[in-house]
Amino acid sequence: RRYEVLEVGVLRLRFDPAEELAAGDVGYIMANVKVVSDARVGDTVASADQADPTPLPGFRPVKSMVFSGLYPIEAEDYGVLKESLEKLQLNDASLTYEPETSMALGFGFRCGFLGLLHMEIIQERIEREYLLDVLFTAPSVEYAVLMMDDRIIQVNSPAELPGDESQIVEIREPWMTIEIITPTDYYGPIMELVTKRRGIYKSQEYPAPHRVQLNFEIPLSEIIVDFFDDLKSRTKGYASLDYQFLEYRPDELQKLEILVNGDAVDALAAIVHKKDAFYKGQRMITKLKGIIPRQLF
Repeated sequence: RRYEVLEVGVLRLRFDPAEELAAGDVGYIMANVKVVSDARVGDTVASADQADPTPLPGFRPVKSMVFSGLYPIEAEDYGVLKESLEKLQLNDASLTYEPETSMALGFGFRCGFLGLLHMEIIQERIEREYLLDVLFTAPSVEYAVLMMDDRIIQVNSPAELPGDESQIVEIREPWMTIEIITPTDYYGPIMELVTKRRGIYKSQEYPAPHRVQLNFEIPLSEIIVDFFDDLKSRTKGYASLDYQFLEYRPDELQKLEILVNGDAVDALAAIVHKKDAFYKGQRMITKLKGIIPRQLF
């Protein structure tokens, strides 16, 4: 292609001090901020003299949707892992973490991610940039537990579920709306996949010939493990998936614990639907039986 060049110029990026910044200006503020996490994306900056500053509307803190335990393979790497998470959080404000202790795995962190892809990126960066061998526990989602005294407890790890079940009124889980765009040939396998994972069919549209958009509602816990891989393999890679948070809904959920020699192993615990508990537990112990060396228990 040929085009006429109208102008050539130099783009100068430099610090140019000014008395004030006005609406529409793109500028900078140099301040004595000691902790980088004190300045979050979307914050409103106001004068310290202002009695009651009101933040600009529309900005919300990023909410983690998927949670996983992160443990160093070698116990002495705990300090290095903590430093690496601090550095990662400087350029990725959506990563959250807090210290956690496991009977089986020792000292580690409970990390919150935006989704599975985000979790995989963090895992790759920790292993490549900081040369650490780390172990991630099975990803879980944040549940809302309604107690008898009308308190609502946010639980993002099965270990945090209150031990006394008589005090729990109901457990609510996050539901998502998902859109799957696929060639019409794979309509049947997708319907089977989603309904098998407690999905509810809502509607369908035909954006183009031989192409269908299927809309479902499905629990987040059902799509964070293997759902995307399963969808791709059933549709030979043609289907695409988009999802967003809908609401919290109560359901028959319970804690699934795996006991080794009579002791519950917190790292293997999960919150599952009542109808899936037996099969998921059976599948896990069948696999563990092949992995764990035989002992005289």
